Amino acid sequence: MKRIQKLFELIAGISQEDLEREARARQIFAARNPDITALQKPACWRRKRRIGH
Repeated sequence: MKRIQKLFELIAGISQEDLEREARARQIFAARNPDITALQKPACWRRKRRIGH
């Protein structure tokens, strides 16, 4: 299976650098567990008023 994957990568033009970049991005973004409870409220209600202060 790995052999087929390597052949596909060669045909598709995916370089080792691209694979390493993708792995690094997965490490960075998969490690975080963002707090999405604040997003339950609509964005227009979360913003501070700019008019009428």
